[in-house]
Amino acid sequence: MDDPTPQTRRAREGIRTLTEARALSALAHPLRSRILDALKADGPATASRLAEATDQAVGSASHHLKVLAEAGLVEEAPELARDRRERWWRLVGRGTRWSRSEISDPAALAAADAAEALVWRRTSERVQEWLAADDGTGEWTDAAFATQNWLRLSPDELRQVAEEVMDVLERWSTRETPDDDVRRESIYVAARGFPSRP
Repeated sequence: MDDPTPQTRRAREGIRTLTEARALSALAHPLRSRILDALKADGPATASRLAEATDQAVGSASHHLKVLAEAGLVEEAPELARDRRERWWRLVGRGTRWSRSEISDPAALAAADAAEALVWRRTSERVQEWLAADDGTGEWTDAAFATQNWLRLSPDELRQVAEEVMDVLERWSTRETPDDDVRRESIYVAARGFPSRP
């Protein structure tokens, strides 16, 4: 049997391809993006836990969870509730992706651009926060990394690099966390490859 395409393989792994404006617009909102990040990093949570994690009011977190649910990005997890008043939320699937080449609706394309801009703005903010908080000592300073490379590639080769990078990150994000009393933190890793000039 032939190897599946990267898109087919990712769909099988629970990575949803977004092409509709509603879901992409939901991702383009800063608080909703942070809620999704919290659910990805820490797993299912209640609105009050997410409000605390994002420094928001519970009512605001609840409202944005409903918007995310309407966009098909989160869902309720009733099996986690201890009583009928408690509402837990989880991600729908393991992740999302989008590609401008797969989007035909102009509104969805504009929302994808806004979501992408937000992702990279938040990436820059996270790097600045880390640098401001890091005192230059300790094991996290030694372990943290940044890399920049200039490659000479064809579009097909760039796709191969992207798949290899995503495969490495996917393998680490889905592994069974060892029960070995070693302290682990949520780690943010971002990568982007595109044509540019020095």
